[in-house]
Amino acid sequence: MPNVYVEPLPKHREGAIEGYALELSATLRLTTVDYRTQAEAIKAARANGHKPLVARVRKTDKGNPDHWRAAD
Repeated sequence: MPNVYVEPLPKHREGAIEGYALELSATLRLTTVDYRTQAEAIKAARANGHKPLVARVRKTDKGNPDHWRAAD
């Protein structure tokens, strides 16, 4: 089960979160769909056989494991 990042949108900006995207890396999105809630994105990731990781901080870096935690 590969990891997938549940990335808050818009990326790398302060302010309100407008949705969530599923990404495999910093440059590769898993789907073109933007999810309204984090729970919807987690559910979609699991349905596709992935292990979702959710952000601990607003401005994320996929190379920094401190920015991510496993979704429960």
